[in-house]
Amino acid sequence: MDQNNGLPNKQTQPKRKKSALREIIESIAIAVLLAAIIRIFIFEPFYIPSGSMIPALIPNDRIIVSKLSYNFSEPERGDVIVFKYPKDPSRRFVKRLIAFGGETIEIRNSKLYINGNQIPENYLPKDLQFNDFGPYPVPQNSYFMMGDNRNSSDDSRFWGPLPKENVIGKAVLIYWPLSHLQRL
Repeated sequence: MDQNNGLPNKQTQPKRKKSALREIIESIAIAVLLAAIIRIFIFEPFYIPSGSMIPALIPNDRIIVSKLSYNFSEPERGDVIVFKYPKDPSRRFVKRLIAFGGETIEIRNSKLYINGNQIPENYLPKDLQFNDFGPYPVPQNSYFMMGDNRNSSDDSRFWGPLPKENVIGKAVLIYWPLSHLQRL
């Protein structure tokens, strides 16, 4: 008893023990909450369903997408980006950023030109041949996206520019299968 007010002293009261079941439930709830926060705001796994990004990504690869990357910096030409498909935002696509709003893209003889200057694309197979396109002026506040497998890619050549607000994040890592483990 505390001599000052006649109440039991907190230091002498025994601590209540939580039941083992309650501790397990609390631990699981915290883990689920942290996983949800990480997936919603930081990183998201993504499955590669098609061959549109061969050779960089092949069907059944699994990648990690950083949702924070573009909060601190702007996308760069050549970034592999996951985004909401402009014609059906419930679908997710992954393509390479080729051009920015305000630039003019053209493909001649399987070579990429931006504003009349040839742009090297070292990520493409050297013998890849694909159709001419453009010139096409990319509207402001949008990107021009293309798959690396140019002959089998549903990309901006067919559905138009990607609005900036459709970007989900930057593909940063192939994590599965383990034989493909690498940074992008």
